Amino acid sequence: MPGPGVELAVQVLCDSATVPGEKQLRAWVSAALQRRRGVHEITIRIVGEPESQAMNKKYRGQDRPTNVLSFPIDLPAGVDHPLLGDLLICAPLLEREAAAQGKESQAHWAHLVIHGVLHLLGHDHRQADQAAKMEALETAILASIGYPDPYEHGGVR
Repeated sequence: MPGPGVELAVQVLCDSATVPGEKQLRAWVSAALQRRRGVHEITIRIVGEPESQAMNKKYRGQDRPTNVLSFPIDLPAGVDHPLLGDLLICAPLLEREAAAQGKESQAHWAHLVIHGVLHLLGHDHRQADQAAKMEALETAILASIGYPDPYEHGGVR
């Protein structure tokens, strides 16, 4: 089965040595969408801690930066559009997490991009059963593209 088409807009709004290129980001988004047909549009906004913290406070009520925020599109019933939504990734926090967990930076980037896309598709981890399903799916997708289990050694959930 052919993979999905991906229309990807990338906005890099912070300095970071580890920000992947658009080709790599597109590959991770495509991996997360592997079972979906059609073209899908996603924007990935890579930011510093001040913007991440402001958005996390505004939308989740948590006054701290977070590694990834997902903003799924909420279309009216009957409206068919390829836009899935937006991801906001905090590069400095992601880099610190990778170092603290002893992970390769690119593996952590892959995990958080895939994690965010799964949120755009409706997956969640608020309850234990949801978390188990989402983590298993993340792990399987990452394994399919050559990355280790992100939860094996107490990775960020």
